[in-house]
Amino acid sequence: MSVKTIYPKRGLRGEIRVPGDKSVSHRSVMLGAIAMGTTEITNFLKGADCLSTIQCFRKMGIEIEQKKERVVIRGKGLKGLTAPFETLNVGNSGTTTRLMSGILAGQNFKSVMSGDESLNSRPMGRIMTPLSQMGAHIYSVYGNDCAPLKIEPGRLHGIHYQSPVASAQVKSAVLLAGLYADSETLVTEPALSRNHTELMLQGFGAKVTSVLHSDGCATAGIYPCKQIYGQKIHVPGDISSAAYFIGAGLLVPGSELLIRNVGTNPTRAGFLKVCEAMGADITCLERQGTENLGEPTCDILVRSGTLHGTTIGGSLIPTLIDEIPMIAVMAAYAEGTTIIKDARELKVKETDRISTVTENLKAMGAKVCPTDDGMMIEGGNPLSGAHIQSYLDHRIAMAFSIAGLAAEGETVIEDSQCVDVSYPEFFETMETICN
Repeated sequence: MSVKTIYPKRGLRGEIRVPGDKSVSHRSVMLGAIAMGTTEITNFLKGADCLSTIQCFRKMGIEIEQKKERVVIRGKGLKGLTAPFETLNVGNSGTTTRLMSGILAGQNFKSVMSGDESLNSRPMGRIMTPLSQMGAHIYSVYGNDCAPLKIEPGRLHGIHYQSPVASAQVKSAVLLAGLYADSETLVTEPALSRNHTELMLQGFGAKVTSVLHSDGCATAGIYPCKQIYGQKIHVPGDISSAAYFIGAGLLVPGSELLIRNVGTNPTRAGFLKVCEAMGADITCLERQGTENLGEPTCDILVRSGTLHGTTIGGSLIPTLIDEIPMIAVMAAYAEGTTIIKDARELKVKETDRISTVTENLKAMGAKVCPTDDGMMIEGGNPLSGAHIQSYLDHRIAMAFSIAGLAAEGETVIEDSQCVDVSYPEFFETMETICN
């Protein structure tokens, strides 16, 4: 286990690029594997979670070549996967587990997925329920609605699933299973969650529908497919990774940072809306179109300044759920009170992030009160360096590393190696803007 010590800095400067989007990278491998023909991916995120997805599909007979600048997948079609000879190791990746469940539910062979201790404690009932309604034979090996998951062949039929939560992973598992169903499959969620799966499925040739209702609910649909086809994909920079350096540029006095090629998909860009609401000095430059499977990007210029508190909740939450640890850090430095609500989803991430964010902010001297679905943060008070427990949660480690740059005294991040899950070069990038 590694420990990283962070020292206060002033005047961060530089131009950086963040790794490829984690969500898009996962999905590009999955669809490339079940598509017919070659899929070529550039700017692929080589984090531990996405590498787990690659290894799983290799175990099911898919040839995947990792080159320096690209990943090449030689897909065998919707029914081209072969039975793995061993348990599919999903590592720490909830995305791999939940999305791949939808694909495996449509196969004619048995499979078992299992991960590390953290992964095997996370709830999987949320995808088991709709997949079972579709006719999938999916079981929790230990009967606790967690991995290991066992999936056996089943005949899938289309359903209209009313999801109790706005979750891209739940929606994606159902839509991917819908490729193998006997009729149209629909998922309605209480708010629109990230839509990378719908965009990519459409780009690969599937017939996908999407409707945003007047009451804020959203319905995504997919028709059964005979085949989808390989594509060329350039993965945009991950806005969740960019969020840390946007936060750094805002919080550390005298800073100016330019972050290139950041994905700004509206279903993911809630973080930028929160920054705007807090009075951040952020400019989106060189906006690009949506020609890359519907994923827009832009360059983001950030300058330090004074932030103020805001209220974050409702339909905005699904668009920034992974950025909440960083938002909470920003709120601790902002003038006034910030309220984060409607974010119960935080409890089922790599850690219970309501608990871990609150604990670590208090360790640094912040005034924060956890709630059942979020937290209240009274900002405007200087933070002090502290020993931060990451609990092997990459987003906790990175958010509090940024907090340490603006704090008084040194900050120590325990188990800092966990950043490899989504951003292996995080500390190297941080060093480049600190020099």
